[in-house]
Amino acid sequence: MSKMEPKRDDRPGRQGKRRKFTDEFKAGATRLVLDENKTIAQVARDLDVTASVLRSWVVRARAERDGGKTGLVAEERAELAALRKELRVVKMERDILGKAVAFFAKENA
Repeated sequence: MSKMEPKRDDRPGRQGKRRKFTDEFKAGATRLVLDENKTIAQVARDLDVTASVLRSWVVRARAERDGGKTGLVAEERAELAALRKELRVVKMERDILGKAVAFFAKENA
């Protein structure tokens, strides 16, 4: 398998499942769009990926190249994901504490 071929799960019954692509494959695909001035639609057709997934790779690659002027760089995406996870935990804790307070207020009344 060359670096430009997607990693596929060829096990029986896996059709219609999400495919995983290597970082090398994504970099090569975005290079075709950004450096060789090919269209997203053309590259997507040639590499058998959807235009929408290729477009998201291109947006991320552009952001990395220009230092975040056109989007979030990898560090910022990771930080955002961590903050969202932390927020979910804090909201869950808040809800649990609210229910506990309501329970004990009801018991003491």
